[in-house]
Amino acid sequence: MTDWRLGPFTRPERVLEDRGEVRFTCPVSKAEVAWAAKDVFNPGAVVHEGRVCLLVRAEDDVGRYAGVSRIGLATSADGRNFELEPEPVLAPGDDPWQAWEWPGGCEDPRVVEAPDGEFVCTYTAFDGKVGTLFVATSPDLRHWTKHGPAFAGTAYVRRLTKSGAILTELKDGRLVAARLDGRFWMYWGEGMTYAATSDDLIVWTPVEAEVAPERYLTFDPHPQPGQGPWRIDRPPGLKGLRPLAGPRRHRFDSLLTEPGPPAVLTKAGIVLIYNGANHYRDGDPAAPAMAYQPGQMLFDPADPTAVIARDTEPFLRIDPAESGGQVGNVCFAEGLVAFQGAWWLYVGLADSRLGVSTAPMRP
Repeated sequence: MTDWRLGPFTRPERVLEDRGEVRFTCPVSKAEVAWAAKDVFNPGAVVHEGRVCLLVRAEDDVGRYAGVSRIGLATSADGRNFELEPEPVLAPGDDPWQAWEWPGGCEDPRVVEAPDGEFVCTYTAFDGKVGTLFVATSPDLRHWTKHGPAFAGTAYVRRLTKSGAILTELKDGRLVAARLDGRFWMYWGEGMTYAATSDDLIVWTPVEAEVAPERYLTFDPHPQPGQGPWRIDRPPGLKGLRPLAGPRRHRFDSLLTEPGPPAVLTKAGIVLIYNGANHYRDGDPAAPAMAYQPGQMLFDPADPTAVIARDTEPFLRIDPAESGGQVGNVCFAEGLVAFQGAWWLYVGLADSRLGVSTAPMRP
């Protein structure tokens, strides 16, 4: 198989970090907080009106967890020099979702452009105990409507669900949410990678499989022509989430796999950049324990749940100069855009600051 991967990518260079000067009045605590004073990291990315727009996760330095997470908007004309707008655009508020988002906050956004031009953000609502994948939509990246849990109405609404990477395709030089067989697709999960489908990018249905399939053999004394005397009957069995890709011992992703930025439909198939974490005992001995580094996997567009190729090594490695921070040894890929004829991959570094890595776009 020819090389199906995006890249090769350059080593990340730092583009944004904490901003202690931006302050707002929190609608929950009623106090003025420096909402990006401690850390700015894990960005979603999209191109809008000729600028790279990042939805960044930022933390203050107060509260039960020494940092409530909120999502802010940073924009750049050149992809490297960003201006962070003064108030968060997605944050816990005086709204119906406060119990889901407080006191932990709104974490780890991914953002895509919908076919109708609207923007869709998946993010993690953290109540301090369970992280739940949420969906919000916006016409302009500044004013957002929260729609609540992505898996509302399913058996998975209150289980750990995060990291929603929606399938996209290149249209007129921009990544836009794509349909396959009439449906939108999303890869999600932390630990194991799963999939979900949607008709509208808001309400999502996790892909399931029979976890305990039943099978019975029935003898047919009068079989149809060309058939043997035994018929296999498969009554419906117990269903659960269909796992697509999980950890592998002694590799960089030996502890977990977690989808990164939105997946991309290419000529070779569906490319998903994902984040692997290294197991402290059964991992890659060349990497630090618990280190996060990104890899790529390829899914079959004829069956978006089928992995047909996967990296054995991370394509970006932790730079020792960027290894220290809130959580050390983390290079976490989360935002991807096509900009100025290249791929721009935005990463969180040590859960403390942002970096960007670029790669040429092959024809």
